[in-house]
Amino acid sequence: MKLLSVAIPCYNSEAYMEKAIKSILVGGDEVEIIIVDDGSTDGTAAIADSYAEQYPGIVKAVHQENGGHGEAVNTGIKNATGLYFKVVDSDDRLSREPFLEVLRHLEELSGGADTVDLFITNFVYDKQGASRKKVMRFSHIFPKEKIFGWKDMGHLPKGKYLLMHSLIYRTRLLKECGLELPKHTFYVDNLFAYEPLPYVRTMYYLDVDLYRYFIGREDQSVNEAVMIRRIDQQILVNKRMVDVYSEGNFSDKHLKKYMFSYLDIITTVSSIMMIRSGTEENLEKKKELLNYIRSKDIKVYKELRHSLLGCVMNLPGRSGRKVAVAAYRLTQKFYGFN
Repeated sequence: MKLLSVAIPCYNSEAYMEKAIKSILVGGDEVEIIIVDDGSTDGTAAIADSYAEQYPGIVKAVHQENGGHGEAVNTGIKNATGLYFKVVDSDDRLSREPFLEVLRHLEELSGGADTVDLFITNFVYDKQGASRKKVMRFSHIFPKEKIFGWKDMGHLPKGKYLLMHSLIYRTRLLKECGLELPKHTFYVDNLFAYEPLPYVRTMYYLDVDLYRYFIGREDQSVNEAVMIRRIDQQILVNKRMVDVYSEGNFSDKHLKKYMFSYLDIITTVSSIMMIRSGTEENLEKKKELLNYIRSKDIKVYKELRHSLLGCVMNLPGRSGRKVAVAAYRLTQKFYGFN
């Protein structure tokens, strides 16, 4: 069995996917690379096949009809044979020395009672044109280089939460929890970082800057204008997170608190994008989202409305919406996202 399976979802990625692939090949025979060609129409398929031919014991090329990022991740999980599983998007990459250090620690943890459910690292917002790269670090939140549980974690401030880029799951956990991301939907990385958490009991944090998260392409899904155009998909993900939280059977109050905070952030992002659009249609969609939450779970609705972010996002009138946008901009600048 391989130590780590890494899925690379690819759609028309010929211009940049090789950087991602090469950064993972550093791991050698311990790593299984699953390149998922999601119905590409450019040279992506040929590049995937070429690497599979060059590295037959390491690289798998899987071709499928276009199903979107979530379906590509689903395919990666289904084809994974490694003990652990990670997703690396085709325009991102892993840093060499941190990656080798991660593999050393995974090897030490593998097998027996020490196999952890979730391995966590830092990631870097590799924003195009930015002279200073923002690092999402968790050194003051999680115990370093030791196995821990939810009760052992410190306070996560607003705007700081676990994204897909930080996470390496135990593969069997993902399969046993039945994670199935929706097709043809952007922003499902939030579901990947959210839905399996109630099944996670043990964690391990290594304070290294492993993942380089590239931000800067005009067509990128986290580009604000693109997010507004795709607001229906953001709302779909938001609603599914509401369902997961409201239906959750939480074994730990610290886990529940964290998952509420994450839901609060995503609901805030949805709200601010609809406010930023400035259209009556999207303001109605914002009301509809709140009505959905209220009908699903009135207690969750009240908690979200009365949280600090909820209060700011729902100030009445045009002036209230201006305050909400200003607050979002301040948070955005401080944490470096989007």
